[in-house]
Amino acid sequence: MLMNDMNDKIYLTKQGKEALKKELNELVAKKRPQSIKRVAQAREMGDLMENTEYANARDELAMLEGRIEELEGLLEKAELIRETNNKCKKVSLGCKVTVKVNKEIHVYTVVGEWEADPLAKKISHSSPLGKALLGKTIGEKVEIEAPVGKIAYQIHAIE
Repeated sequence: MLMNDMNDKIYLTKQGKEALKKELNELVAKKRPQSIKRVAQAREMGDLMENTEYANARDELAMLEGRIEELEGLLEKAELIRETNNKCKKVSLGCKVTVKVNKEIHVYTVVGEWEADPLAKKISHSSPLGKALLGKTIGEKVEIEAPVGKIAYQIHAIE
């Protein structure tokens, strides 16, 4: 994959895409109608210039519409990360990578930006570590510049 290609698309796992679809459906089918109803009810309360409930309801609806638009755009640009089935020879999107750093072993999954979750050990392909690991093979070392200095990672396994 070319780097330009990676920047134009939104890379998601099957689970990540399903989660976004579920959120979009929830917003469109349930939350949007509730929000529209709230705006209509607030409008009936009287003078719109001094009606904070109306202003709040409209703001909430606007934020909801913005999120719906964002999700639709993401899903339109989404490209599924192929499932690896333990056949990664080089680090790529969707691979689990076991690395050794400072005598500790860590396992990371390389995912797209929208699914990155450092606490769950899911790193983005565009993060400093993700970029450094992409294309590398077992045994290779990468160094990342961090606030505490350079950190060296050695790849022990790729799934």
